Amino acid sequence: DAVKKMVEVGVGALLVTDNDKICGVITERDYLRRIAVEGRTSRETRVREIMSSPVICIDSQADVAECMALMTHKRIRHLPVVDHEDLVGVVSIGDLVRQVSKEHSFHVQVLTDYITGKYPG
Repeated sequence: DAVKKMVEVGVGALLVTDNDKICGVITERDYLRRIAVEGRTSRETRVREIMSSPVICIDSQADVAECMALMTHKRIRHLPVVDHEDLVGVVSIGDLVRQVSKEHSFHVQVLTDYITGKYPG
């Protein structure tokens, strides 16, 4: 059911909650490592048996660099974002790379415009 949901909504991870509190995260990688490789069956394995727990979260006030550093250090690809312990979203490494790439493209364009005399400042 969890894998079907990931495919259905186009994500690589789902948060697992218990009484509205995050208690784990299940990823495509968890599925591959803990079910496919270990010879388990999808129908007989419960999410709680293969989810990663405890879940590493980051505060909503953190910046992109902090998120990337934490994800790199902890070797994770999905990071729940919380505001005073309330879940407000999930950021993936892909989200962060896209943002950094967008920022770099903007800076390159500003510098190019400046060098070519198109920059008004």
